[in-house]
Amino acid sequence: MPRRTATAALTAAALLLAAGCSSGDGSPGEPGKSTGPSRGAGSSATPHKPHETPSGAPAKGSVKVVSTLTTGLDSPWGVAVLPGGDLLVASRDTGKIVKVDAENGKKTELGSVPGVAADGEGGLLGLAVSSTYGADHLVYAYFTTASDNRIVRMIYNDKRSAGDQLGAPDTVFKGIPKGHIHNGGRIAFGPDKMLYAGTGETGDGEQAQDKDSLGGKILRMTPDGEPVHGNPSADSVVYSTGHRNVQGLAWDSGNRLWASEFGQDTWDELNLIRPGGNYGWPDAEGKSGGDSSSVRPVEQWRTADASPSGIAYAKGSVWMAGLRGERLWRIPLRGTKPVAKPQAFLEGKYGRLRTVVPTGDGGLWLVTSETDKRGTPEKGDDRILRLKIT
Repeated sequence: MPRRTATAALTAAALLLAAGCSSGDGSPGEPGKSTGPSRGAGSSATPHKPHETPSGAPAKGSVKVVSTLTTGLDSPWGVAVLPGGDLLVASRDTGKIVKVDAENGKKTELGSVPGVAADGEGGLLGLAVSSTYGADHLVYAYFTTASDNRIVRMIYNDKRSAGDQLGAPDTVFKGIPKGHIHNGGRIAFGPDKMLYAGTGETGDGEQAQDKDSLGGKILRMTPDGEPVHGNPSADSVVYSTGHRNVQGLAWDSGNRLWASEFGQDTWDELNLIRPGGNYGWPDAEGKSGGDSSSVRPVEQWRTADASPSGIAYAKGSVWMAGLRGERLWRIPLRGTKPVAKPQAFLEGKYGRLRTVVPTGDGGLWLVTSETDKRGTPEKGDDRILRLKIT
């Protein structure tokens, strides 16, 4: 089982820095683009504490693009929100991380993550800021190397010159299978302050059911990369199995974990994740197939309509970005059940959509994905849009 490699120097440096600071996918790859309208401008398992109103989210919602925060991003993938609201954005193909000012859209390059081997769907993927960022200033990154997918953490020091603001990477977890396709890549800290990661099965569906493989899984670990008390197996970071290619992770107001997943030829999925749950791949796709032990998705979509990547929770709904589907989906919830059928917004207007994250004031940031070699980029791509939602 892969293990972390602790670096005492990094921890000491983080403490010194804190003290000195003033504050679309198909088989074998993703299906081609759909034809649509032309584009325009150390803890137990996570506790469940439902906060939804008895009636849940309204059946119908709305989306309005109120502004374009920034343009000219290169293959954006992961996004992490800093405590002050600014965004860190990972470039899958270049291995660079940039900060985008949340007020004026100014881009500042932090630096490049060493060891990134961009190939196909691999490269610099998910980003997350430490759940104790105010004390340690650590940024976590999931990326593809020449031999595996792994998670590292780096000190971010904005007092240094642009392009030289990332410290040396400390490997938190390694040995996740890599491939030309299906590398997973989304990482996030949960309400329990543990680190979660969605992985892919690299095109080999059997990995999803192989208990000895980290492919096709959702992983849960401490910030140091160790198994968490309360995981299905005490000595394992594996949290759930039977996934094809998890690329979206989000928690609702009841601290329940949701994940989006690419289907193959028929059904994409939105799943409610249970510790130890088996989500059926490769025997099940969507709500059909598999056996009675497989956990069924809460919602499913035709692959041409979704091919989902990032998800976010806001205003009582899960919001899901679609790559091949070129639209943003709203799934209104009452607890663990949909209130109504999913609604689609922005269909075909901005091309492929990769990542969606809450703004912190009830809205959403939406990141396009036209420069990922599968889109048809236009002037200004890729961009970050600010959305007003209901």
